Amino acid sequence: MQLSTIDWIIIISFFIVFIIIGLVVAKKSGKDSKSFFLSDRNMPWWLLGVSMVATTFAADTPNFVAGVIREDGVFGNWIWWSFLLTGMLTVFFYAKLWRRSGITTDLEFYELRYSGKSAAFLRGFRAIYLGVFFNIVIMANVCLAAIKIGHVMFGLSSYQVLLIASPVVVIYSAFGGLKGVLLTDFVQFIIAMVGSIWATIYIVNMPEIGGIEKLLSTPAVAAKTAMLPDFSKPELLIPLLIVPLAVQWWSVWYPGAEPGGGGYIAQRMLAAKDEKHATWATLFFNFAHYALRPWPWIIIGLASIIVFPNLESLQAAFPDLNPAFVKNDLSYPAMLTFLPAGLLGIVITSLIAAFMSTISTHLNWGSSYVVNDFYVRFIRKEATGKEQVAVGRISTVVMMIFAALLALVLEEARDGFNLLLSIGAGTGLLFILRWFWSRINPYSEIAAMLISFVIAAFFFINGKMETPMVNIAGHWQLVLGVVITTIGWVLVTLLTKPSKAETLNSFNSLIFGNESKFKGFGMKILGFFAGVVGVYCSLFAIGNFIYGNNVLAFSLSAVVLVCGFVIIKSFQKTD
Repeated sequence: MQLSTIDWIIIISFFIVFIIIGLVVAKKSGKDSKSFFLSDRNMPWWLLGVSMVATTFAADTPNFVAGVIREDGVFGNWIWWSFLLTGMLTVFFYAKLWRRSGITTDLEFYELRYSGKSAAFLRGFRAIYLGVFFNIVIMANVCLAAIKIGHVMFGLSSYQVLLIASPVVVIYSAFGGLKGVLLTDFVQFIIAMVGSIWATIYIVNMPEIGGIEKLLSTPAVAAKTAMLPDFSKPELLIPLLIVPLAVQWWSVWYPGAEPGGGGYIAQRMLAAKDEKHATWATLFFNFAHYALRPWPWIIIGLASIIVFPNLESLQAAFPDLNPAFVKNDLSYPAMLTFLPAGLLGIVITSLIAAFMSTISTHLNWGSSYVVNDFYVRFIRKEATGKEQVAVGRISTVVMMIFAALLALVLEEARDGFNLLLSIGAGTGLLFILRWFWSRINPYSEIAAMLISFVIAAFFFINGKMETPMVNIAGHWQLVLGVVITTIGWVLVTLLTKPSKAETLNSFNSLIFGNESKFKGFGMKILGFFAGVVGVYCSLFAIGNFIYGNNVLAFSLSAVVLVCGFVIIKSFQKTD
């Protein structure tokens, strides 16, 4: 397809703005690691919350959602909607604790909570395991989406896309630090919301679609619009609703939805002005991420069923694209090719921004682990602030290179999602309990990490065999991994000694002061349920307004208002 002059002006202007932001904040961000990785801990909740949302809007996210819609229907999104429970747990139980800890990265928690060489080993190992290995897998998935978008929109090869996109994001990530990431995230979020909503309105009113009513009444689309699976069909109900809500949300570690908080979500909580800003930022993130943002992607995914009813039609539309890349997640960028000049430039800009936002966050977050939890902790404790920033910038470049290389061997956005779920299966409950159960120790975490990885590797290899050793559905693989891993780390916990008493006392004094660990739990639990119900009702209310079910939509909106009142009361009672 051909981009107009106005499209190119919009796209190039965006690149220039982002590079300028990175260079403007470079001097202040580069003075020491605290400025580079935490922006001096003075960030307001609204900027942090928007940044969390922008980061989780990766270039692969709309592709992933559209692919889920085409394969399973709207209710297929429960595989990630279920993580709302994890997010609300962080809002009401952990956001204040993270900010109160005063640490630089969430991995520093290990030597705050645990004692001995095992704690140091755990911190160093996870710095590389999460900051490098996991991070590269996540970024590779995002790069895969960029490859597909780049081919559909620009006719570029995989190598051309990566050679153009990677240097720009590395420049402003390496120079601007977290503050540069936060500021560009804010711009990206605005562009993304405007572009996705505008694009949805245009696509729905295309002659091929004929408006929202005609779209929803088309039999092939109507079969995909339900927000809940058919309760009489266990083959859908169990993997897409019961397992995610009953098992997955509390048991699985997944970036952006870590049980108990962690990763780049924790990084932003640690960068907040105070505990209240950390809490409100996380609450806003969960509302916007699960309720506000998904519907434009859902509607475009539904519309794609009419225009591209099967994979063969997608392949025919893009004959030069490697057939391995022609999956259902290609439908989203394929639909964007129908957009007019100007709007096309805005939407492409939003997707480029999404790519850059997510990659820059993961680069900054991963390099914070490499610097703070590996280099300074184990190699050069006397490293100056400028030296730490330099190491962070070098690690940023190296991780980007490996992520781009890995992206060339992936095929579909859902592959990476499922792989990350399986690797983290069974570790979630440990991250929830470690703040409160004193018996949990480094060996508990090491056991959980090793067992879950071995199980995930077994099922991954088994699935690639011509004659698999075992034939188990993916959702039962997840449940089995959770059960085995959880039993394993609990047994290790009970069979090993807890950390030293002085370490535990110091940790409890810092985090809980002289108060009980369980103070205000009743109101926190009430706020948790109000948050979960409120966000889900917001999600369903928006959907029902779109579907034309106004009475139900207004009823759900009334429930949202009640939940909002309860949440505010919960905050007031637990301050």
